[in-house]
Amino acid sequence: MTDCFIYDHVRTPRGRGKPDGSLHEVTALELASQSLRAVRDRNELDTSMVDDVVLGCVDPVGEAGSDIARAAVLNAEYAETVAGIQIQRFCASGLDAVNFAAMEVISDQHDMTIGGGVESMSRVGIGASGGAWPVDPALAIDAYYTPQGIGADLIATKWGFSRDDVDAYAVASQKRAAEAWNEGRFANSVVPVTDVNGLELLNHDEHMRPKTDMQSLASLKAAFAAMGEQAGFDAVSIQRYPEIEKLNHVHHAGNSSGIVDGASAMLLGNEEAGKRAGLKPRARIRAFANIGTEPSIMLTGPVHVTRKVLERAGMSVADIDLFEINEAFASVVLLSMEELGLDHDKVNVNGGAIAMGHPLGATGSILLGTVLDELERRDLSTGLITLCIGGGMGTATVIERVH
Repeated sequence: MTDCFIYDHVRTPRGRGKPDGSLHEVTALELASQSLRAVRDRNELDTSMVDDVVLGCVDPVGEAGSDIARAAVLNAEYAETVAGIQIQRFCASGLDAVNFAAMEVISDQHDMTIGGGVESMSRVGIGASGGAWPVDPALAIDAYYTPQGIGADLIATKWGFSRDDVDAYAVASQKRAAEAWNEGRFANSVVPVTDVNGLELLNHDEHMRPKTDMQSLASLKAAFAAMGEQAGFDAVSIQRYPEIEKLNHVHHAGNSSGIVDGASAMLLGNEEAGKRAGLKPRARIRAFANIGTEPSIMLTGPVHVTRKVLERAGMSVADIDLFEINEAFASVVLLSMEELGLDHDKVNVNGGAIAMGHPLGATGSILLGTVLDELERRDLSTGLITLCIGGGMGTATVIERVH
């Protein structure tokens, strides 16, 4: 197999995913296009060298529908020979887009590719693409379907994470994100989003609330209690997990991932393609894996897929310098740290989606870029990125710096 190297990565800042968010006027197409233009311009890249662009998009409908990757290739004025494909694996779409783009290089079918993702959650609402799982009894009943928030609360209940535990984790995420921004740790990767006139709309992650503390979070009501009790999802969870007598609803907007708009792009290639483009590799894609997990609780995937990818790579937890575990809900990260024996000092060291938001189709590739930048800043070597996924799955990728 051929080694696949990371040559560069960029991301947009994340705008609040509401009509008053700073990126609401920017379509998903334009967000993705601006990321592709940034990769091209800062690397003085001859785009005819790029074989394929793979973008994650979780709700590819309406203006974000069809094949947004090919549309962005054309809109960004890349060479018309550059192909594009959109993929969807729920929250891991952006990471799997990089993995799929890397596969094309590793299999020696392509020389240079781009992986990334995009989501405009203020313009195309979460869940807009629908699906059978929540609504078709033929599937929902046998799978003990419950919404993700119920699954997050079920994890907290089953593993004993209290409201204070998840709130304390959320406060830490906010503080870490604020510190990272104040110290300029994202400066090398974040490219401001501009409007049609070239005027800057946003240059920072807009969702952050750095003054968050335990007192302010304590005032928030549990977001999924009414849903669990009135819609019957608590009963479904208890039927699936009879050892649980009653769900402890601990999650709310302050300790769950934020709804935001954003995009990302990562330039990949083999060694020869990098030389032809005059680029130095920053890291190597060492391993990646996917796994299916119990679909009712849904969000335990990071634990299982981390073990799987490390085994396939011939590595252990001790071989990984930094971890990025997507902060879909605080309990997901707490469970992963507990089950894998991870020190919080190595996990999400610059904060995560609780503070900065989770643009569904882009987050995975954003996290990969975040860990690469931090490995370089600390002069460390290896990083592991993983996300929980709707439907009960997990995806993970291991990268290794090229010194």
